[in-house]
Amino acid sequence: MSANSAPAPLWRVWIDTGGTFTDCIAIDPAGAFHRAKVLSHSALRGTAEVAEDRYSVRLQGFPELPDGFFSGFAFRAFHGDGNQLFASTVEDSAGQFLRLNRPASTGASFPCVLESPEEAPLLAARLVTRTPAGEALPIMELRLATTRGTNALLERKGTPPVFFVTEGFRDLLRVGDQRRPDIFALAIEKPEPLHGPVVEVPGRLDATGAEIEPLNVEALRPRVRALRAEGHETAAVALLHSYRNPAHEDALAAMLREEGFDHVSLSSHLSPLIQILPRAQTAVVNAYLAPIIGGYLDRVGAGAGRREGSSTAMMTSAGGLVHADRYQPKDSLLSGPAGGVAGMAAVGRAAGFTRLIGFDMGGTSTDVSRYADAFDYVFEHRVGDALLSAPALAIETVAAGGGSICRFDGDRLLVGPESAGASPGPACYGAGGPLTITDANLLLGRLDPEAFPFPVSVEASSARIDAIRGAMEEAGQSAPAREALAAGFLRIANERMADTVRRISLRKGYDPASHALVSFGGAGGQHACALAGLLAIRTVLSPADAGLLSAYGVGLARFTAMAERQILRLLAELDLAGAFAEADEEAIDRLASEGIPRGRAEITRRIASLRFLGQDATLAVEWSPGVDTVAAFRGLYAEIFGHCPEDASIEAESLRVVAKSAEAPLAMPEEPTRPQRAEPLRHRPVYFAATGWSDIPVFERGAMTPGGELSGPALVFDSHSALLVEPGWAGRLDGRRTLVLTRERTTEDGK
Repeated sequence: MSANSAPAPLWRVWIDTGGTFTDCIAIDPAGAFHRAKVLSHSALRGTAEVAEDRYSVRLQGFPELPDGFFSGFAFRAFHGDGNQLFASTVEDSAGQFLRLNRPASTGASFPCVLESPEEAPLLAARLVTRTPAGEALPIMELRLATTRGTNALLERKGTPPVFFVTEGFRDLLRVGDQRRPDIFALAIEKPEPLHGPVVEVPGRLDATGAEIEPLNVEALRPRVRALRAEGHETAAVALLHSYRNPAHEDALAAMLREEGFDHVSLSSHLSPLIQILPRAQTAVVNAYLAPIIGGYLDRVGAGAGRREGSSTAMMTSAGGLVHADRYQPKDSLLSGPAGGVAGMAAVGRAAGFTRLIGFDMGGTSTDVSRYADAFDYVFEHRVGDALLSAPALAIETVAAGGGSICRFDGDRLLVGPESAGASPGPACYGAGGPLTITDANLLLGRLDPEAFPFPVSVEASSARIDAIRGAMEEAGQSAPAREALAAGFLRIANERMADTVRRISLRKGYDPASHALVSFGGAGGQHACALAGLLAIRTVLSPADAGLLSAYGVGLARFTAMAERQILRLLAELDLAGAFAEADEEAIDRLASEGIPRGRAEITRRIASLRFLGQDATLAVEWSPGVDTVAAFRGLYAEIFGHCPEDASIEAESLRVVAKSAEAPLAMPEEPTRPQRAEPLRHRPVYFAATGWSDIPVFERGAMTPGGELSGPALVFDSHSALLVEPGWAGRLDGRRTLVLTRERTTEDGK
């Protein structure tokens, strides 16, 4: 990807922080692109060699950086077995040389890590702008996606809020919806609610929002003061029927803020829809994550926004941007994957495909999504144990990534869901990590140790897989050879990922074989052809900067606002056009509060959630003036369920409007193409389960000319990813440097 010709007045920096890596794409004031990838615990890996004085260290495998860049960083060195040798602090740095604050304990060369005292996005921003530690970053427009809230929720490392709920409902979240998480389990272990103390609130509204019993906030004040004295600072409020009338929640929130609560999450503001349970869960999750997300944004904002003119915007789970000071934690949980969906849609459209399946395989997990001319939204989604009532792009996640741990449990081979993460990372990182999918690919020759951005140890990977082979033999099983075992782990991971793709396609009535697979993420290219084969997909798109595509998608996003209305009226009795007109104004007003002038706002989607009267589930129908809504709903119902009731009345359950800032999309420059046979730079041995080891050609995408063609088997390396073109596949590099792979037809295709 390259820049537009018109120079930008400031740095534009787009960052996606994942569970293992933080990816960054930036455009400088002259319009040139810059790229960086750092570990998400804000660190860089490499090799160090200590000089004779033991205070001076020469770095290897690090980019050339200005003097003083690493000053104040923590320096940690490791043995080849991953055990830490020593730790120190960098006093000063000049180019590739460090000055430590205490002598090193060895004079040898060894793996090392340099850890920044700042958050990972700031380290990435410093790398692309070449700004040393301690100096203010240049004026920048920072766009950020993060998994910080997701990880805190899954690991239960948030701050339990005080839960204020209507009197008589103190056990609402403990009881939940009474569904059994595993219908065959004999002993059900329900997770504890995320909230802390519960305060029952007297006062009651009826189902229309009319007051039955007044709210007396003064009666609650002594209890609230006692909770503040105990150190509680966050609160979640969910009162019955507040979606109809938020007056009681608003009055309670005002009192809580008077008494010093730093953050108050109101269900009526976060999710103004029927059903107390998802509203309450959403409010509790929002409050639970508020201190973590708030502190994270404060630290990033302090580092990135020191200069006047800088700004920070956040990606939401629904694929839009909001300014950091208006960001709600509940909207952060799928923000990184949403960036990937935006990026893959742009790549697919540019390559001439409109039906796409996104395959984003990172270090910790794999996210899959479907795109067919428009984004698919969901308005309730589950993250871990929590069900949130919040808009999000329809994304399925499986715990299978490059860092997924491969192990033997005494009976069978398993991959994930546990991940080695960024620290210690895979065994090959040399920090004592376990065997992972990355190690398996390395052992099979599909990754080149010389192509890594930091040194890796094939020996460490070999030792870990040999330990698993030994454990299998001790259990009385026949242990396969290293290569066969590594290939078996990859097959397990591929099957798990293929099943996740089926959940967003076949199980919703769409044939994945009619889509192109867009492969991205640092690990996606290693598995794309195998995954496509399992799904009978015949086209794979591997974009330029595939390892950074989620960050690129963050850059493509527009400021977005969504208006939601609970309707619950018969469609025949509803002025649908009038209801949408009111929601249009609300969405545009929300964009205006983000600083988007009304003249630069546009309505992009109008969605009516409809159902037959008496049913619970709804179908989303796109609406625009002149659309026959009844016919559209009946046609969609018949398509999904195979029949349609003739005389049943239709109810409008809710409606939603999406408004976005009207911005010119970032151009993806296209180079002229000339059909020609691409020339490999070298060959290397790679193992295939069917044929064993073979010497196959290796290509560098940057050295290929648009129009260049190749045939599998082959390896194609980028600066941040590697693509394995399996036997039976052929590729062509298009004018935007997307490699378009096609699979030869076989009898298995049934065509």
